[in-house]
Order: sequence, then C-alpha cells, then structure tokens
Amino acid sequence: MSEIAGETETWTGLGEVTAPSGVLVLGMAGGIGVWPELGRPLSERAREAAAAGGGHLRDGLCEAVAVPARADGTLTVRAATEPSVFDEEPVISVLEVELGVPWPDGAGDAPVRLGDLPVDRCGTVVGDAVALDAWTGLADESDDGLADLAYWGRHVDAAHAHFGGERMTPGDDGGPCGWLDLPVAEAERKAAALEAWTREHHQGRGLVWSVDAHTDFHRFQRAGRDHPLEAGRIEVAGCRVLGIGWNPGDHAMRHHGERDAGQVHPVTLHRAADGGTVLRWTIPPHDEWDERDEQEEYRA
Repeated sequence: MSEIAGETETWTGLGEVTAPSGVLVLGMAGGIGVWPELGRPLSERAREAAAAGGGHLRDGLCEAVAVPARADGTLTVRAATEPSVFDEEPVISVLEVELGVPWPDGAGDAPVRLGDLPVDRCGTVVGDAVALDAWTGLADESDDGLADLAYWGRHVDAAHAHFGGERMTPGDDGGPCGWLDLPVAEAERKAAALEAWTREHHQGRGLVWSVDAHTDFHRFQRAGRDHPLEAGRIEVAGCRVLGIGWNPGDHAMRHHGERDAGQVHPVTLHRAADGGTVLRWTIPPHDEWDERDEQEEYRA
C-alpha cells in the first residue's frame, strides 16, 4: 500500500512494461497511431521531452506524457482504485509506473508536475516511445489478415441459435456472441449474413455487429476484456505495452467531454522511498469533481 492511498483505495498490479529506448510514454490510445500524420513521429517528440526530464505532448487531439525510464529491465505498473459512482465496480483513481531511474540529485522531494491528460474513451497506453511508432490503430488494416466478429442486441439469442458462434462472456445468455481470429474476408461475409437475416426477420432492427481487424488497438482491448480494470498487455515491436480501457458508463459519469470540458488530470513525477522515480497520474473520484465544480460556480 502506497502513502497516497486513501481509506477506500485498493492497489492492483497491472503488469510490467519495457522501454528499451529509455523513453516511456503514457498516452491516449485513440491517437497513438496518428502522431506521424501530424508532422513528426511520437518517438522524436517523446525523446525531446524525456531529455528535459519529462514533459507533456499535445498536437491536435493527440496527447501524451513522455519521461526517461530504465532501458534494460521491466517497469512495474499498478493502480489504486475507488468504487465507481456508476456501478460501484472498481475504477482507477491513481495510475503509477516505477520508472527504474534515480530521482535527480538536488531536485528536492517535491513532486514535479509534467502536465495533465484526459481519460480517452478509447483507452490509455503505457509503452516504449519507439515501439509505439509501429502501433496499428483504429483506422489501420489487419496486420495479420485476421479479424474478430461480434454481434449483440435484442435478438442476439435468436441469431446465436441460427448462426452459432461462441459466447464472448461465457454463460451469459443475452451477451455478445461471435467468432475470434477469422480471415478478414470470412468475417465480412458472416457480417453480411447477419445483416441480411436481421433485415429479413426483424426489419433490420435489434441486432448490431462489429468486424474488428487485428490491430494493436483491438488486441489491447481484447487482452483486457476479462480484467476487472480492462487492462491488457500486448507485444508491440518486441516491447511489452500495457493498454487500459475505461468502462463506458463510468467514463460518461466522470470523464465525458475530456479536454474540451476541462476533464483533465495531473501527471506528476515523485521521489520514491528507495530514491527512485515514480510516474503518477491522479484521477480524482467523481465527488471531488462535483465539489470543485460547485466552488467554481460559486466564485463565478
């Protein structure tokens, strides 16, 4: 248990990542693959920020924080949790990464604020800056020729009886069904059959489906599907990368609007008890945001 944990917080280990370039990135998953289209690769920008001790990167809708990290080992990622105001399930209130580098001499003990980040509804990624240059994202084609097909909705049980497929949540009648690791063309043919069946038997309503090409973005979501905090580790360019999803209902309650609505949260560096450096992203519980909003409204 860390000294930052409050009475209701519980700590959970999320796994380990690697950063052989010596630069670690904490960034918005929806924009990881977009950085090169904005002018320069993420790794170049991140290297410059890390050389200055760490910093915040922002270009358009893409945001990240980059920091120096140990290049020859693993970096532990953990999270403190609070009960969600949406469904009382655990949600992340603090994300920490042990960077494996010493706290700078003469820096004192005060935390260093690097900037702030919104909670991207597409998820959050923690990984090596150079490896993330190879990230395949939302708009990319399958990088192995395969895709997953899921379908769900009011008529999912009838569709399952007709088409088959595995239950994506075992034992949960009414939950999503589908197939994993299909050739892309086969997944698209099955999706077309689902569409024709829904149109013929249900006036085109009550069933939806999604063909998800195998990209790094989809793989991290799939890897975290059964994790209580939607955290999943994948390999990207030979590096261990952690992806964290966010419950849609909780996101709507705590983080909706993101940067445009001022829903951003501080990212800081802290001196660890052993003299090392910890990266910390603090995401306050919902009631703290309510109190802040009321105070700002009163001052206005």
